[in-house]
Amino acid sequence: MPEKWIALTPLSGLEEGKVRVFKAGDVEIALCNVDGEVYAVENVCSHDDRPLGEGTLDGTEIECPWHGARFDVRDGRVRRMPASAPIRTFPVRVEDGQVCVALSEETQ
Repeated sequence: MPEKWIALTPLSGLEEGKVRVFKAGDVEIALCNVDGEVYAVENVCSHDDRPLGEGTLDGTEIECPWHGARFDVRDGRVRRMPASAPIRTFPVRVEDGQVCVALSEETQ
């Protein structure tokens, strides 16, 4: 499926160990800066559809602030219940200092 790359923010605007949420097309994306590497996940907990971006980042895991579900930001895998389904992740690249994510046609 064709992808469209969308610039969301300058890399300098992402603090290490923190999460920031951006709107890209029709989807909210939580950008996670893990030791200078940026990962993008959908800003929705698969357990109860609440915003993950309000949670905390612990290494490569983001924790939902509502019920404590944890997910690996690298691939969306569940790392701690009560979630049982993975979260959606997006390809990321940095171009000219801008963090860009790839959206498929279905998420635009």
